[in-house]
Amino acid sequence: MNRILIFALLAITVSCKKSETDIVDPQPGYKAIDLPAKAEMIISSSNNFGLEIFQKIVGDEPVSMNVFISPTSLSLALSMTWNGAAGKTKDSMAYALRLPLLSDSQINSINQELMHGLITADPVVNLTIANSIWYRQEFEVEQNFIQVNRDYYDAEVSALDFTASNARDLINNWVENKTNGKIKDLIDEIKPTDLMYLIDAIYFKGTWKIAFDKDKTADALFTLSDGNQKTVQMMNMKDTIGYFENDLFQAAELEYGTGNFSMIVLLPKNNHVPGDILSEMTPENWQNWISSFSAHEVGIKLPKFKFDYDKKLNDILTEMGMGIAFSDNADFTRINSGGNLLIDLVKQKTFVDVNEEGTEAAAATVVVVAPTAIILDSTKYMSVDHPFIFAIREKSTNSIVFLGRVADPEYSE
Repeated sequence: MNRILIFALLAITVSCKKSETDIVDPQPGYKAIDLPAKAEMIISSSNNFGLEIFQKIVGDEPVSMNVFISPTSLSLALSMTWNGAAGKTKDSMAYALRLPLLSDSQINSINQELMHGLITADPVVNLTIANSIWYRQEFEVEQNFIQVNRDYYDAEVSALDFTASNARDLINNWVENKTNGKIKDLIDEIKPTDLMYLIDAIYFKGTWKIAFDKDKTADALFTLSDGNQKTVQMMNMKDTIGYFENDLFQAAELEYGTGNFSMIVLLPKNNHVPGDILSEMTPENWQNWISSFSAHEVGIKLPKFKFDYDKKLNDILTEMGMGIAFSDNADFTRINSGGNLLIDLVKQKTFVDVNEEGTEAAAATVVVVAPTAIILDSTKYMSVDHPFIFAIREKSTNSIVFLGRVADPEYSE
């Protein structure tokens, strides 16, 4: 089978210290993210979570579909929600997120430092992360839950009239603003049962450290998964960059800004396909691949591409171990002491644009909290405000004595 470029995976790699395999000296402005020792456990678990959920998402989509996710955005949105979970629900969410056995405060503190470290890591790269919590104004929320997410995740918290005509627009406009206009209409509708939205929004714009020359971009053929070919705009570059190959793929590292962020491109070879790479993309292999990069003069051709993607993640997260959080047995008593809450929806929308200058990418994740069936109002309401049928019967014989229709009710003394 012809070679296929995996353009669905934009890998932004972060480490607590620079690797010995870095190919160039740091440029002015390079800033290694300084995190406590236990942070490596969080970063490792976050990578594990990201690799696993990406594999499951890709496996859930047709081979012809572009896929693009932000594990960081998903992890942050679910971590905020996790702060409201208790008991088995909390444990199952921690398992699904592949969190290490650390205290709540340790995990939240490291997430806070990592989030702020990513934002400030490279002055040439524009990376913003914003979090928010929106809840129905009559819904009582535990103040500790609000305070924890404000303190550690810089979450903006708003009580909102969900029945107001502009409620949906207020939330979607916040997301659109935080993603520089790239993610629109994250919330499709506000359902009567929706009680809370926990949202993370990430925006990334980085220029290549070594830019592609626009004059060298030319039309070229790209072979699709079904063997057909299409014409694409192919960028061209020849320079010293990070490179690694094995029997499965060729890999190139294209750095942004001062070098803190990079894109890893994995190109199947020897008649392999992207799925073969994904099946081998274990956390251990990923770490080995990354550490194997070294400086080479490389001539690389990379197609320009731009697309958006969205995915409902309930089923996949259930498969990863947190199914209880979506069920009537969920325990979110740290959001509301009365409990009887569940996660109704986890959805992510993303956008990516890769061209000669660099990469623009955005993601927004929403976790929707709703009541379980247990606390849904059991009262039945009936407003007889349109034509109706009525009957008068004798109960012991069930004989219908009178039967009528009222189309225009009138009454006079």
